[in-house]
Amino acid sequence: MFTGIIEEIGELVRLGRKGNGLSLTIKASKVLSELKAGDSIAVNGVCLTVVKAEKDSFVVEVSPETLIRSNLGKLRIGEGVNLERALKLGDRLGGHQVTGHIDGVGRIVALGREGDFLTITAQAPPEVMKYIVTKGSIALDGISLTIASCWEDRFQISVVPYTAKMTTLGQKSIGSAVNLEADLIGKYIERFMDAQWGQQLKDRPGLIDQEFLAEHGFL
Repeated sequence: MFTGIIEEIGELVRLGRKGNGLSLTIKASKVLSELKAGDSIAVNGVCLTVVKAEKDSFVVEVSPETLIRSNLGKLRIGEGVNLERALKLGDRLGGHQVTGHIDGVGRIVALGREGDFLTITAQAPPEVMKYIVTKGSIALDGISLTIASCWEDRFQISVVPYTAKMTTLGQKSIGSAVNLEADLIGKYIERFMDAQWGQQLKDRPGLIDQEFLAEHGFL
């Protein structure tokens, strides 16, 4: 489990083939404290297992399935990556609950400025957009962010200067691929509602309204 609070930006210094997967060597400093083989670490929001930890770098391996479902296969030598070690019992949950299991890859379609704040509009696949709500949480390349606005196939976030500087968000450009993980709470709610009213929801897609929610004790 992670929080979406990035600890540092690492640098990809070596990339090698591992069967149909990849081996990534990432230069870092802060996250190396107490890091050892077998530990979990989030790289651009993807939960990976450390296979080797050295004085100034660590190595992770990426499976073929993860390459398909994330942007890790597009990384190049010298590129920065967001890093976060797994949450320890007793740590503060500064962002929101992030599993490191990517739901889909989005694409940045617009960048803007509102004073000192960076605004990013990202297009997302339907399997992610169904969980997107205004003021809800999303992990974008592992960063816990609040959704400012959302539309049918895209959403917008507003990034404070500190976050833009301390993560890779400040280096993004239009067309950049970004890993997306929707809020876990929405997935649990979907599963619960499907178990309770699955057939009704299939028969009547517009069933969920204020009357339905009030009738079933949600309002």
